[in-house]
Amino acid sequence: MSNGYERELADELRDKIRSLEDKNARLMDEVQNVEAEKRSLDSELFRSQKELKRMKAEMERLKCPPLIIGTLRDLLADNRVVVKSSTGPDFIVSVSDLIPKRDLIPGSRVSMNKQTLAVMDILPAPLDPVVTGAEIIDKPDITYDDVGGLKYQMMELREAVEDPLLRPELYKKVGIEPPKGVLLVGPPGTGKTLMAKAVANATQAAFIRLVGSELVQKYIGEGARLVRELFDLAKEKAPSIIFIDELDSVGAKRLDGSTSGDREVQRTLMQLLSELDGFTPTSNIKIIGATNRPDILDEALLRPGRFDRIIDIGLPDVEGRTEIFKIHTSYMNIDGHIDTKALAMMTEGASGAEIKSICTEAGMLAIRDGRDCVTVSDFDRAKSKVMEVEKNKMSKPPALMFA
Repeated sequence: MSNGYERELADELRDKIRSLEDKNARLMDEVQNVEAEKRSLDSELFRSQKELKRMKAEMERLKCPPLIIGTLRDLLADNRVVVKSSTGPDFIVSVSDLIPKRDLIPGSRVSMNKQTLAVMDILPAPLDPVVTGAEIIDKPDITYDDVGGLKYQMMELREAVEDPLLRPELYKKVGIEPPKGVLLVGPPGTGKTLMAKAVANATQAAFIRLVGSELVQKYIGEGARLVRELFDLAKEKAPSIIFIDELDSVGAKRLDGSTSGDREVQRTLMQLLSELDGFTPTSNIKIIGATNRPDILDEALLRPGRFDRIIDIGLPDVEGRTEIFKIHTSYMNIDGHIDTKALAMMTEGASGAEIKSICTEAGMLAIRDGRDCVTVSDFDRAKSKVMEVEKNKMSKPPALMFA
């Protein structure tokens, strides 16, 4: 009997222990759930506090009074300055202690408190979207190996641009000043922009490219302001090369009888002449112009001291065309051997751009035929298509279309 009673007590004790273990497991799960919920609430509280802090900062910013834009005119001895507000009159006001004295430069833009007109901050100089939208490349990826058939012209350009930037001591030893500007003259597609980018790559200079017609603006003085900002941008990114393409659109000859639009173009030209006179030949800013109409350029642009060196870039000869074909075909998947000399002899009068177009057209013909390599026949067909006299011309409309 005692043994049976003991077994019952043992079974009952085991059941209680099992029940307590199950209850403990449930409690541990509840503790873990509560801890996870607590962590989630803490994270949500942190995000809410961060968002509240941001909203408070935004409210404080919106509560701040508006600031007036002015121009710093003069510095006075008692930590006060003379400013010209955007409303017109000049004021003598105090300066915030947070502004370093070295930043107070006459002519700079400042922001002023609306009530006290005290100078609160120095503003950066504005740049027109036309200038900031110019093609600005810190280092072009075009190298001298990408330019073919222009050895003599590249030598002259390197002497005028690369040597003064990389080896200015050569000119000091000889006792001469390098050219200020270089004018590239030649038909379209002969590689004027390519040459300028290659020099910029070799000199590690920033390349700023702007088309001359973009400097011609509608309102009086806007074109001259763009020219000033263009040269200011070049000084900021120095060493730099300014490349003005289609220079004839802003540098045409000044005539006696002219319209108001012509006079505005002439003001822009005079500002360009002034900027060319404003920096020394030994500075780390070089200017390159390009045009295919040198006959209409103003004589003031071409005089020594502005565009000192004029480089004539004509259509490439047979050797030049051979080099250009070698450059472009080196990147292509060619089936067999391509005689670049024969191609050059068949493309008399072609420019570098047209030769590139022939290579591109040959590749497109291969793709049209479902091939991944270009053959000699593709080049023959592409040459006939690109070099055709009546290429890219629209056919005449029917006689009765506009009757």
